[in-house]
Amino acid sequence: MDKVRIEEVQSTTKKQRIATHTHIKGLGLEASGRALPLAAGFVGQAEAREASGLVVDMIRQKKMAGRALLLAGPPGTGKTALALGIAQELGSKVPFCPMVGSEVYSSEVKKTEVLMENFRRAIGLRIKENKEVYEGEVTELSPEEAESVTGGYGKSISHVIIGLKTVKGTKQLKLDPTIYDALIKEKVAVGDVIYIEANSGAVKRVGRSDAFATEFDLEAEEYVPLPKGEVHKKKEIVQDVTLHDLDAANARPQGGQDILSLMGQMMKPRKTEITDKLRQEINKVVNRYIDEGVAELVPGVLFIDEVHMLDMECFSYLNRALESSLSPIVIFATNRGFCNVRGTDMNCPHGIPVDLLDRLVIIRTQTYDVADMIKILALRANVEDLVIDDESLAYLGDIGLQASLRHAVQLLSPSSIMAKMNGRDNICKADIEEVKALYMDAKSSARLLQAQQEKYIS
Repeated sequence: MDKVRIEEVQSTTKKQRIATHTHIKGLGLEASGRALPLAAGFVGQAEAREASGLVVDMIRQKKMAGRALLLAGPPGTGKTALALGIAQELGSKVPFCPMVGSEVYSSEVKKTEVLMENFRRAIGLRIKENKEVYEGEVTELSPEEAESVTGGYGKSISHVIIGLKTVKGTKQLKLDPTIYDALIKEKVAVGDVIYIEANSGAVKRVGRSDAFATEFDLEAEEYVPLPKGEVHKKKEIVQDVTLHDLDAANARPQGGQDILSLMGQMMKPRKTEITDKLRQEINKVVNRYIDEGVAELVPGVLFIDEVHMLDMECFSYLNRALESSLSPIVIFATNRGFCNVRGTDMNCPHGIPVDLLDRLVIIRTQTYDVADMIKILALRANVEDLVIDDESLAYLGDIGLQASLRHAVQLLSPSSIMAKMNGRDNICKADIEEVKALYMDAKSSARLLQAQQEKYIS
C-alpha cells in the first residue's frame, strides 16, 4: 500500500521585517497640541513631542524657512523616533530622507555633492496635469499576434484588445503594440484599475478593484473602487516626484511622454550625468511650473543623525543651503555635549559651529524613568508578537535602568527563543535571567575592561 502523502501548508500571511521604529505612527498629540501619555507608539518625552508638534505647525504654515531643528539628548532617548514622528505628521506623501553624518565621506564623491543629493531627495514636487484618459477596471486583456515582418517562424504582437469598465459603462479598445509593453511593465492583469493617457499611451496601474477584496491576493498593494463616470474622460493627473528624480530622469532621458521625460527634452544639450549646471536648469523649469500653477513644491524632511560627524566644510555648505528657496526641512540629531568640530581644535556645543547653532531650533530629549521603560518594553513586545508577564517586564525595566533601554529591548527576542526552547510560548523572568547571563551590556563590558585591563592590549 502506498504511503499517504501529507504536507504542511505554509502560512500565506505577509511577514514584514520589524524595524527599530516600526511602532512609531506619529507624535501622539491631542488636537490642542498636548502630548498623550501613550499614543502613536510614543511613550513619555511629553515636552519634546509638544515642541515637535509646534514645529510641524510652523512647517505647515511655511514659517520654518532659513531655520533647522536640532534634537539633542543622551543615547536611546527617542531622537530618531521624533524625526520620524514629525515626518509621519506631515503626511505620507511628504518625502523623508534619513542619513548619518559619516555618509558624506567618500573617495569618489565630494562631501557637498552627497549633501546636495540628499537635499534634493527630500524636496518633493506635486505636478498636476489635465489629460484625456481611458480609465476603468480591466475586464479583458487579449494580445493579438501576427506573422513577424522580418520573416521566419517568429510572431509579433500586432495589437492588444483591452476591455475597461466603469460605473457608467464599458468600452473595448484596440491598442498599439507599444502600449502592450507598458501594460506588462506595470504588471496589469484582469481586475486591475488602470488609466491610459490618450495622447502618449502611458499606462498607470492605480490598484486592484475592490470587487476582488475577498481574494487572497498577496501582491495587491491596495484595493480601489470602480471609477465613476465614462471610460473616456478628461482627468487631473497628480504625480509626486522629488527633485532628485528629475535630476536622474534628465541625466538619463528615456524619451517618453511623461512629465519627467518632457522636462528632459527642454534641457539642451542633453546631459549624461548630474551636474550643478543641470540642477540649475531643472530649478528654472520647476520654478516656471510653480509660477504657472502646474506644480506645487512639497518640502520634505532631511534627517541628519550624528551631525557632529560633519566637518567645517559641510557646516558652511549647510549654512548657505538652508537659505535657498528650494530647501527641505532639515532635522539634526546628536548625543554629544561639548566636543571639537571635526578636523579643527574648536570646542563647540554638540560639535556644531556657533554661527550654525544660532539658526537651529533646539529640542531636548531626556532619559526615561522605569515606568516609561516598562511601557516601551510592553509596546515593543506587542509589535514583535511576544507574550510576556508583568513580573518579567518589571525585571527588564530594572535592567534598562541599570544598563540602557536599548539593551533591555535587545533581550526581548532572545528571551522569547529561550522560552520556546523551555517549552513555553510566554516569556518569564527565568528566561530573561538566563539570557542576561549570556550577554553583556556596554557598562558591564567597560567595568570588566577596567578591572582586567592588564589582560588586553592597549
